Amino acid sequence: MIQATLHQLHVFETVARHGSFTRAAEELSITQPTVSTQIKQLTKSIGLPLFEQIGKQLYLTEAGRELLETCQDIFTKLSNFEMTVADLQGKKRGQLRLAVVTTAKYFVPRILGSFCQQYPDVDIALQVTNHQKLVRRMLENQDDLYILSQPPEDLDLVARPFLDNPLVVVASSTHPLTQRQRVSISALQGETFIMREPGSGTRRAVQHLFEREGISVNVRLELGSNEAIKQSVAGGLGISVLSAHCLLPELVIGDLAILEVDRFPIPCRWYAVHLQGKQLSVLARSFLDHLLSESQNIPTVENFVKKHALQLS
Repeated sequence: MIQATLHQLHVFETVARHGSFTRAAEELSITQPTVSTQIKQLTKSIGLPLFEQIGKQLYLTEAGRELLETCQDIFTKLSNFEMTVADLQGKKRGQLRLAVVTTAKYFVPRILGSFCQQYPDVDIALQVTNHQKLVRRMLENQDDLYILSQPPEDLDLVARPFLDNPLVVVASSTHPLTQRQRVSISALQGETFIMREPGSGTRRAVQHLFEREGISVNVRLELGSNEAIKQSVAGGLGISVLSAHCLLPELVIGDLAILEVDRFPIPCRWYAVHLQGKQLSVLARSFLDHLLSESQNIPTVENFVKKHALQLS
């Protein structure tokens, strides 16, 4: 291993991440024969094969998996060192890696915008994905911080709450239930619903409430996109439960309405999360502080609904 170069380790990590010599060469802007040569030299230094090919698929060997974990640790520490040096020089520089669930895209970019204005030399790698894929990324330690509303209870995590995430019942503005000032939760019995996909935080929160209250609804559609759900609701295909943070444009236009249903809003919160024991980089700590501060300027659901009611009156 002492003969292995940092460049060889970088090439290996890229091949392992893509599972392809060709895609690794494209990312690194080198030729595929150069990639193959670097991997052969690294394999010779270690004395054990790092990859095995079955058919057209490239797989890591046990030694390869161990080396990949070591490489990721080395590159993370080097990146953190570079950030620390920049910080000691009075600068913030480097890459911040964030992964957020889809609903968070309605407010996270604004917070990132003010953060980048404060630190213009920072690069952002933002992954927007569903709850299940985000948890997978978390387990593989792919990012600095994760933003979601329902942190997994079976993982050893550090979770910092920073913002309310009320879940409200939303319907087309022409739905009969919009004519009622207050709707009993029992009135939802048998209603046609459009739900987020199984496994999403919103879906689990709604199912928990309905099971507790003995409510059974007709799930007509399961969709993995808030935008698709909103369009379906506006088109009269059913009602749904969504985060209030994603509803402002449609409420202002008048396509959707929030129903005042008993037991709603479901009180949830947004959390900034990372694995217990993870050493946050200088940038990650700075962004976490910024997130906790800037989130205080995002309107609460009470002000959100009140503002909407005034606009419609």
